[in-house]
Amino acid sequence: MRLLFDESLSHRLVDRLSDVFPGSQHVRDLGMKASPDRAVLAYAALNDLVVVTKDADFDDIALLEVSGARVVRLDLGNCTTSDVERALRVAEVSLPELLVSTRLVSLVRG
Repeated sequence: MRLLFDESLSHRLVDRLSDVFPGSQHVRDLGMKASPDRAVLAYAALNDLVVVTKDADFDDIALLEVSGARVVRLDLGNCTTSDVERALRVAEVSLPELLVSTRLVSLVRG
């Protein structure tokens, strides 16, 4: 599974998670920084990427407006890049299975 990190997350996550999510990208590296959420979701859907974000605005757009869009929303509160990395590593095995049955997965602080 390849991820597309939203601008609210560090671009360093691409390299830090390349061993478990190879081929992932960051919107900054695609020239999509400050792009509308719909554009990010559409790009992700067309390129078989899962958007990872802390932005709750993606929820309704992914579920109601952009066909094929899949989102992992991080509901971790104030957190560091290391916290995000850790949460995604813990969820790595279950995410592909969860995203088969739903287009939105929330990861919460546990």
